[in-house]
Amino acid sequence: MFRLGRNRALASALATPKVSPSARLPSIAQQQRRALSIHEYRSADLLRQYGIDVPKGSVATTAAEAEAVARSIGTDDMVIKAQVLAGGRGKGTFDNGLKGGVRVIYSPTEAKMFAEQMIGHKLVTKQTGAQGRLCNAVYICERKFARREFYLAVLMDRASQGPVIVSSSQGGMDIEGVAKENPDAIHTTYIDINVGVTDEIAKGIATNLGFSEQCIDDAAKTIQNLYKIFLEKDSTQIEINPLSETSDHKVMCMDAKFGFDDNADFRQKEVFEWRDTTQEDPDEVRAAESGLNFIKLDGDIGCLVNGAGLAMATMDIIKLNGGQPANFLDVGGGATPAAIKEAFELITSDTKVTAIFVNIFGGIVRCDAIAHGLINTVKTLNLKIPIIARLQGTNMEEAHRLINDSGMKIFSIDDLQSAAEKAVQLSKVVKMARDIDVGVEFTLGI
Repeated sequence: MFRLGRNRALASALATPKVSPSARLPSIAQQQRRALSIHEYRSADLLRQYGIDVPKGSVATTAAEAEAVARSIGTDDMVIKAQVLAGGRGKGTFDNGLKGGVRVIYSPTEAKMFAEQMIGHKLVTKQTGAQGRLCNAVYICERKFARREFYLAVLMDRASQGPVIVSSSQGGMDIEGVAKENPDAIHTTYIDINVGVTDEIAKGIATNLGFSEQCIDDAAKTIQNLYKIFLEKDSTQIEINPLSETSDHKVMCMDAKFGFDDNADFRQKEVFEWRDTTQEDPDEVRAAESGLNFIKLDGDIGCLVNGAGLAMATMDIIKLNGGQPANFLDVGGGATPAAIKEAFELITSDTKVTAIFVNIFGGIVRCDAIAHGLINTVKTLNLKIPIIARLQGTNMEEAHRLINDSGMKIFSIDDLQSAAEKAVQLSKVVKMARDIDVGVEFTLGI
């Protein structure tokens, strides 16, 4: 869920050894960081605030604005970029057939023409899936010619518990490919957060990258300013690809991708006002508004739990029994009947879901209260798929009795392994019923 750029996962992998348990479900481990991603034009504006050179440009939300922006830039050599939070925009295709979300243009008229074809249309890239992602704006900037191109990222390293700077002389290209084919071209510099990026460290990185002698000081200053943004704005990652030395020996950030720690939203009000929810999964946005932690996955067994650790354990035991979790959904300590109803609506909005595994520990909340909410939700939503409920903790015996006496098609099972086995078994039965177009109730014998 979250766009931090096409190389976020790579940069994290470069700085952090691969360890378990995140390797079990890497998509969850990455998405649960919940790092805010912002559009390229916002990133460019932020760089300018910190005295970092970027190509002259501005954003437009209509074709007329695009024409005016192109005219104000004062050159006939420009680039128009669809503002979509996904990698691979240049090779993407719009739903109207237009090829490429990044195009070279040579006049305000062309800017208007391409803006008309981009704004209001969905761009499909390697990261968006077949559904694509809506383009609400375009960024138009002057086209600069690089003499040399480099890659640089500032990020947090979990292993060393501090910042690192990942750099490569082979910028302006697919950095994942560089890491695979020529890993020696990528270097990691560990930063002491109490010391920061000193002149010596910054000049060392600039020199190792390959900046010409007359650009070393400017490049070092740019690296220090990027680190300053990283600290002051609670960033989780800053990725510059390419960081360029132009033909007139200027150091310039040609493309930037930022991620910010969601836990810092209370002190980064301006940054978090830049959030564009149209670029996010609508169900995940809805869940966040309801105080739920929800992430869609590719499986078919819906999971409803309270606590992130219990969620991971629940998904693990489903996989160990041959099933595939359809989501990560943590209702937290607020596992109220209202929260459970909202959670079920989110889970069942995915038509692939063939069973729901409810695994709740009643500590802060009572199991009998959860049982009431569960029963009422099943009645209200008229659910036809099997529900397996494992409620442990306060008043669990009463919860078990309520479910069994409700007459609803809910399987109340105390043992975790038995509950997981039942969820996987019933999911397979429902899938079989759907394949042969037989009613679920008939197939289950309920």
